[in-house]
Amino acid sequence: MTAEKKSTKQATKGQKQIVEENVATLNFYRNMSVVSVGVYLLFSAIFWSTTSSFDIFLICLSSFAQFCCYRFMAYMARAKYSETGQLLDGGIDLNMESGISEQIKDAIILVSATEVLSSISSYFWLILLVIPCRLFHLAWKHFLSPWFFQKAPTAEQDAQDDKKQRKLERRIKRQQH
Repeated sequence: MTAEKKSTKQATKGQKQIVEENVATLNFYRNMSVVSVGVYLLFSAIFWSTTSSFDIFLICLSSFAQFCCYRFMAYMARAKYSETGQLLDGGIDLNMESGISEQIKDAIILVSATEVLSSISSYFWLILLVIPCRLFHLAWKHFLSPWFFQKAPTAEQDAQDDKKQRKLERRIKRQQH
């Protein structure tokens, strides 16, 4: 027997389902942030003699970064309701693949893991250097590289573009009359 492969369309989510999943996602990442800061503060309180002022500065900075990421995700996922309480827009789906929310969730995970690991050793704070490297990689991939390595148009392409432009202008003039 041969099994036929059916092309199946991925089911789309309803607005109500998006809102429910966004709430669950926001709760998960909020709890992750709070627990990681709590673990770090607990270990810092126990081993206060080994905690430096630089460590305290970094935990404050990373906590602020997590808070900003969380608030940005909450802003993106904000649902809009009518005056009668009916759901108008569920906001952006935070669980969508390859979106900006995925990058933000990765940043929260990285910072949370770094906070927990840095309770063991201060050298783990160096993991946070991955974030600017990733930002540069994304900027290079999406903006800088295509701009730097864009091929110059040839004379033949210019002539074709001019023809297309004139044809479009003639069509617009005909539609106006």
